[in-house]
Amino acid sequence: MTNDDRRRMRLAVPAAIDGCALAGFDHAAPVMDLGGETMGTSWRVRFALPAAVDVPALRAAITARLETIVAEMSHWSESSLLSRFNHAPPGSWIDLPEDFATVIAASLLVAERSGGAFDPAIGRLTDLHGLGPRTPPAPPSEAALDDGLCASGWQRLEFDRAARRLRQPGGLWLDLSGVAKGYATDAIAGVLRASGVRHCLVEIGGECVGRGIRPDGDPWWVDLETPPGHDVAPLRVALYQLAVATSGNYVRGDHTLDPRTGRRIVNGVDCVSVLHEQAMMADAWATALTVLGPEQGSLLACRENLAVRLLMRDEGASVEWLSPALWTMLGDF
Repeated sequence: MTNDDRRRMRLAVPAAIDGCALAGFDHAAPVMDLGGETMGTSWRVRFALPAAVDVPALRAAITARLETIVAEMSHWSESSLLSRFNHAPPGSWIDLPEDFATVIAASLLVAERSGGAFDPAIGRLTDLHGLGPRTPPAPPSEAALDDGLCASGWQRLEFDRAARRLRQPGGLWLDLSGVAKGYATDAIAGVLRASGVRHCLVEIGGECVGRGIRPDGDPWWVDLETPPGHDVAPLRVALYQLAVATSGNYVRGDHTLDPRTGRRIVNGVDCVSVLHEQAMMADAWATALTVLGPEQGSLLACRENLAVRLLMRDEGASVEWLSPALWTMLGDF
């Protein structure tokens, strides 16, 4: 980063800071790093180490937690609960563990609030486009996409939250890749808290959760992702009890699908970052806003009072839009 970039750096800080962020603060605590592989990407934890915490046991607990989530929600594993649901007989009810039920409940909420721009029930469509474990021999035909669209859709799901069970209507495939990574990030923050670690930054494949503060008294700062070619001032966020998730097509190309049409989107949006109390919700909302595009996405962000940055292109020029909720976090620091 150049000196000019540093002068232009913008800082976003929550207007109010939860007192829980200061509990157990120890300025002398050493900062530790742990990491590994999961969900086709990497996980990383940076934390202030309390004296009584067993680091090898903590790593084992994190690994076990991630393995549980993958065993439930992976669409790459034929033995996962998700795959078993996808191949269950029509009309059958599948009992869900708490993790899976929590993700389904959140997914259906965002699906409804976004008008289907986010949809956990598009596994048939992602499969046709080669966005899952199978590589199709050729791009899908219009007829195949229409058939996949008819077999998909969150409205076909029947979810009994109280009984924690989900009904397979017949031929519907779930794909939780737009929310599971965020949920896993929240879950690891929960493992750390249960192990006595109150001050940490958790990251899985770019989705981040901050808890507490650093031993030097600073927050856990995270820079929002900016795709190459966008000439905007860097934006650094203080993750005081906050999470951030980013969605976009700038890394893998136009891979995002519009669940409402079954087709890939090309709407000028390069990158959407969402701040939320939960990484799971930030993850799902970022996907929905990417699908909706600049106009509809900005309207939804305002309606839902989401802290959002959209980066897009208009006739080749870089354009940034910040939601009112994010503007309120910017200060003259």
